[in-house]
Amino acid sequence: MSKTYGKTRWKRFALVMVPSVAATAMVGVSIANSALAASFSISGQQFKVSTPHLEGKNFAQFGTVDIEANGAPHPVAVSAFDSADITNLCQSVVTDLSRFGLGKITLQLNAGGNGTPVHADNLLIDLEELKADATFKNISIGQDASTLTGSATQGWAPHQKVQDAGGGKGLPTGATGFAQAAPEATLDGVQQTARATSAGKFVLSGLHLSLKHGDGPGNECF
Repeated sequence: MSKTYGKTRWKRFALVMVPSVAATAMVGVSIANSALAASFSISGQQFKVSTPHLEGKNFAQFGTVDIEANGAPHPVAVSAFDSADITNLCQSVVTDLSRFGLGKITLQLNAGGNGTPVHADNLLIDLEELKADATFKNISIGQDASTLTGSATQGWAPHQKVQDAGGGKGLPTGATGFAQAAPEATLDGVQQTARATSAGKFVLSGLHLSLKHGDGPGNECF
């Protein structure tokens, strides 16, 4: 599977994250009322991301539905930042290689821990769960997703039409329904589970990627 936002394409593993505040109940209501647009195809595999501190500009969030290659839908909250600085970034994803006699293998990525935070522009993430202490400046909750501004959200919209693997039917484009936005956001103690992420640009200082045998604490980010 590959995923494209703007001009950036990622294969198996996404390289950064952007946390968000999930208005779970409202997103669920929007999906139930068919107010949210279907997004793009995904691998169906979750990954974990943690950071002790993130500062972002032009935060926005809205709901959508990602589709696996087998046609299975997954409701997610798409979170966006026009720019973000991320301290001590950790990302991990587990792959089961038992059929090769290797058991579970965790790929863990670390960056931004040498005093220079990871920097990203036009970040987007499809999020399922978030834990964090969050502070938002002048947040607007409940606006329609079609009214969102900012380079990250504007870059999302043109790429939302995909083919349903089950029957080849084109899925809807664009986004409407419940959304929230803030010009500035600070998140501390972030732990999140996501299905996909993308950005126009990443600067990962002190990048370290490693493979670990097994999963769980000590191998995954949390």
